[in-house]
Amino acid sequence: MTSTADRTTLFHALHQQPPLALPNAWDVASALIVEAAGAKAVATTSAGVAWSLGAPDGDALDRELAIDLVARIAKAVSIPVTADIESGFGEDAKEVGETARAVVAAGASGVNIEDGHGGSIRDVQEQKERLAAAREAAPELFINARTDVYLRGVGAPEDRLQLAIDRAKAYLEAGASGIFVPGVYDLDVIKTLAENIDAPLNVLAGPGAPAVHELATAGAARISVGTALASAAYAVAKKAAEELLTKGTYDSTNEGLGYGELNALFSK
Repeated sequence: MTSTADRTTLFHALHQQPPLALPNAWDVASALIVEAAGAKAVATTSAGVAWSLGAPDGDALDRELAIDLVARIAKAVSIPVTADIESGFGEDAKEVGETARAVVAAGASGVNIEDGHGGSIRDVQEQKERLAAAREAAPELFINARTDVYLRGVGAPEDRLQLAIDRAKAYLEAGASGIFVPGVYDLDVIKTLAENIDAPLNVLAGPGAPAVHELATAGAARISVGTALASAAYAVAKKAAEELLTKGTYDSTNEGLGYGELNALFSK
């Protein structure tokens, strides 16, 4: 297995060779599946991780539990791992810095840190301080600064593009490595974002979104799917459980991975 430092160097480089497509994982098994499928890196989904550990998404998960899972995933795979740490698992900038340091110690090469908080987004200056603390604590880390302007519908629709660009520039000043703008599928908007943000742009894809090659052509360097894989897996579990309990049949599990195939992922 390569060192964390080597994987971190590789992870930074992958953003310069777009598109970097990231099927988000939520536990060790899903991370191993993602790696086996050919992904160049593993990204966690904060919601999927929280659900798997018995908590709702939205800064409710215990930080130690989240970091422990990151460590388990980083130990299991041989490719870079980037962890979605929500808004930093900290009340203030100092605690966000502590989280960033712990993530590096766990073996991760990158993090997502979002500005969403409560029903809206944090004050831009406060968010800059949180990002700066993470950068100071972890100089080598790829910090993907997420702004939820579009995702949370902040401000008037006609103002969101400029607001996202302004926030992106502020976050880069604070030490971010890349910018994540979820909630945007419009290729023209993505193109404008990419042209005005001097860093790799991450967008969120999923059902109804343009294909990876279209998003990349528009300027997205990184394309992730958030909760999509976890939600799909849980949908199968729900359907299969309901079928078993109502019909007494098992057809919903027909396309499940074989025991041997899945078990072998843990034996490398």
